[in-house]
Amino acid sequence: MPTVEYIQEEEFDSLLTPDSGLLVFDFTASWCGPCKIIAPLMDKLAQEYVGRAKVAKIDLDQSKTLAKKLGIRSIPAVMIYKDGNLMETIVGVATYEKFSTAVTNLL
Repeated sequence: MPTVEYIQEEEFDSLLTPDSGLLVFDFTASWCGPCKIIAPLMDKLAQEYVGRAKVAKIDLDQSKTLAKKLGIRSIPAVMIYKDGNLMETIVGVATYEKFSTAVTNLL
């Protein structure tokens, strides 16, 4: 059963390649209450789309430079990339259906 793995700031750019497929990044922090609400939704997303989309978490307390570079001002922020290009950003708590629809529409 796949779970969402944390990646480091340095890994972010290396994952975004022209043939990387669908990547879902959950920008989060350990102290963020709303982030904890969507955490199980990200796990479910990773399980439902195994082999079709990769879901990863990035702790913004350890990735302040990346947060600034991407213009993230509120968390949770879920950014969905396809083949290295940002396709959608969902900020705040949202339903599982909103996340899964966004992913399905990009497959």
